[in-house]
Amino acid sequence: MGTAANTGFTSETLRRGVEGNSAADLLSLYADDAEIRIVDRNTQPSHPMVVHGKEQIGAMLDDVYSRDMTHKLEGCVMEGDHVAFSESCRYSDGVRVLSESMLTLKDGKITEQTMIQAWDE
Repeated sequence: MGTAANTGFTSETLRRGVEGNSAADLLSLYADDAEIRIVDRNTQPSHPMVVHGKEQIGAMLDDVYSRDMTHKLEGCVMEGDHVAFSESCRYSDGVRVLSESMLTLKDGKITEQTMIQAWDE
């Protein structure tokens, strides 16, 4: 794990954001005009959910971090302005979620994220 293109974005800042107790630390890593594409059972590759801009991303993250669950950064690979990472989550009732993300960075901020997620049903 390391630093992406010497921009100050590190695997440790990502870990603190993902594993934090609120959405604020993670949201601070996104550019104002960032975009997240989410693919899962309900939003398949031909019609992913797309969240535009820091305001919408913040609302989504606030919802996620308001739930009774834990988040863990399982692995992170950085090369230039690209970051790939795995995140595992667990709800208090034992339901698990696994997500894989690919990020694009510009000036040390996330500008694009594609996330594929699956959960226990």
